[in-house]
Amino acid sequence: MPDFANQTNRATGLRFLWLTLLLVVVDQITKIWVAGEFELYESRVVIEGLFNFTYVHNYGAAFSFLSDGGGWQRWFFTVIAIAISAVLLIWMRRNPVGLWRQNLAFSLILAGAIGNVADRLMYGYVIDFFDVHYQGWHWPAFNVADMAITIGAALMLLEAFFDNRRDKAEDGHKQ
Repeated sequence: MPDFANQTNRATGLRFLWLTLLLVVVDQITKIWVAGEFELYESRVVIEGLFNFTYVHNYGAAFSFLSDGGGWQRWFFTVIAIAISAVLLIWMRRNPVGLWRQNLAFSLILAGAIGNVADRLMYGYVIDFFDVHYQGWHWPAFNVADMAITIGAALMLLEAFFDNRRDKAEDGHKQ
């Protein structure tokens, strides 16, 4: 019979939710600041020839994918982000706290999903404002939530790669 007392007392990946909360707060504060200080499409140079703050509304997904979808995409991306958030919370609950790289990645992705869902629910669009550019080429505008998702996804890929290498090394030592 399982020992439920020990399972409920063990430290889980949910201990990383402080980071999720912190990033959601930072994301929302920066978006409120931009919306309050900038006119829509206003751009201010931060680093000449490289980086601006440019206030835009993103009605689509990453890189404005499906931004001209007519409105259905708001609810589609909201439902997807909520589902992904639920799955990440379940995984974090099941993960021991010692799997810190994986829990960190999940926490970052969760923060980004929550930050952008909050925008979709409150405004019907996501507020983006970081504008990276070089010699006329512009990366699509993004925000703190997008950075959290990107860094979290990169950490997940790195973790998968290094776990795979570790597994292969252990298999090689067994032979």
